[in-house]
Amino acid sequence: MIQDIQLVCSPEEAANYQKHLPLFARQAGVSPNQINGIQLLNRSIDARSRNIKVNLGGRLFIDEEIQPREILQPEYKDVSSAKRILIIGCGPAGMFAAMRCIELGLKPIVIERGKDVKSRRRDLKAINRDHTVNPESNYCFGEGGAGTYSDGKLYTRSKKRGSVKRVLDILVNHGAVEDILVDAHPHIGTNKLPKVVENMRETILHFGGEIHFDTRMDDLILKGNRITGIRTQNGDVIDGEALILATGHSARDVFELLHRHKIDIEAKPFAMGVRVEHPQELIDKIQYHGQERGDLLPAASYKLVEQVQDRGVYSFCMCPGGFIVPAATAGNELVVNGMSPSKRDNKFANSGIVVAIELSDLRKYAKHGPLAGLAFQQETEQAIWKAGGSDQTAPAQRLTDFVKGRTSSTLNDCSYMPGLHSSPMHDILPSHIGDRLRQAFPKFGQKMRGYYTEDANIVGIESRTSSPVRIPRKRDTLQHPQIDNLFPCAEGAGYAGGIVSAGIDGENCAEAVLSYLSN
Repeated sequence: MIQDIQLVCSPEEAANYQKHLPLFARQAGVSPNQINGIQLLNRSIDARSRNIKVNLGGRLFIDEEIQPREILQPEYKDVSSAKRILIIGCGPAGMFAAMRCIELGLKPIVIERGKDVKSRRRDLKAINRDHTVNPESNYCFGEGGAGTYSDGKLYTRSKKRGSVKRVLDILVNHGAVEDILVDAHPHIGTNKLPKVVENMRETILHFGGEIHFDTRMDDLILKGNRITGIRTQNGDVIDGEALILATGHSARDVFELLHRHKIDIEAKPFAMGVRVEHPQELIDKIQYHGQERGDLLPAASYKLVEQVQDRGVYSFCMCPGGFIVPAATAGNELVVNGMSPSKRDNKFANSGIVVAIELSDLRKYAKHGPLAGLAFQQETEQAIWKAGGSDQTAPAQRLTDFVKGRTSSTLNDCSYMPGLHSSPMHDILPSHIGDRLRQAFPKFGQKMRGYYTEDANIVGIESRTSSPVRIPRKRDTLQHPQIDNLFPCAEGAGYAGGIVSAGIDGENCAEAVLSYLSN
């Protein structure tokens, strides 16, 4: 007999098979000796009270041979001679679109302006050590996209757009640990994700797909209301039957290219703010009610939201046991992001704390039309770059000093490798962002006692939360309203917000391309 059981137990019991085995047996009404094995189905932590519990779901094999976990094994085809589909961008959306194309019998031609995942490391080292930003290869651009070297979180709410399990299964097939199929907030880790990305690349190439690194799309070749190909930075022409645009939220030149061709795009709301970094030990004590975390509980995370002056102020991309990293895509800008290794064992916890930006906040930039948000974003990043010293040194302030409007005489230790420069962030940030943040932080301190502290730094600026531009598409066909064979995809087009949702959208676009070509 096979039986699925949900159990509430202590962290120690959850971590030890010999201790949770009798608890599962009691729930099932059988002897522990009858259970040949337990396959974990789900795991989450309930830390709402001092008596911390773990919700554990297990599949019990009772007097039955243990069966392997059911993990999807897609059937890939040899597409060497199939119809060519251009995919611009080799982030999660582009890679999942490419693999789904192969399943469907289409040949993906992936165009990636950045380098392969291994070669990117030298450029990331140059940003951190020498403050040199390669505009084509950085934390945003390159194989695997922005997620590869900036986190690997897999939690998503986009469960109605496609199969989350399918995306997670494919990641496991390519080297991710099976824990991502179990944990409520799965996470691969920036140290392990590159190998998964490499394996996905090998699948694409093995079955006849192509990936062109160091290749930037500089122009579209249009014939009527169809794209027949693209022109690269070297003047080369690459043709295709359709184009999936999966460039991510930072490819500003792509938005400008579409606008130049009078292909409809539109400004959309987004969010901007700062990175806040606390000692991880402090966040653990707050979230675990003063208890020592020990080895049985993960580095604690948090989620905060507050309404201030009719705008949401909220935590974004919280990284327990992580690092703050430089995420600019040009040498005269400064952007920060967060990442965590798989063990989440760094001594700091950081999170974006951002303010919602509505279109009404962008009236000053109206002359830029649909690129208004992009212009505001870019101008602010350049101002922050100057405030830090015109390199990748980030302007920063103690959290309490920021709220009180005084420049910090000293700063706390920080994980941000290029370094910090004490700056009056309360004056530097746009007032409609800074003022709301200053009101929100003490309120966050009321929700999490100890969060509002001089032991935390704020580091600027967190500005790439999502695309400030939406590329419209038809809801049923996913085609652009003007260009029949253009399929705007995922985060850069305004339709996803993370690795899993981008992967789902990439697959959906591949299926939409097949439908288009079949009609």
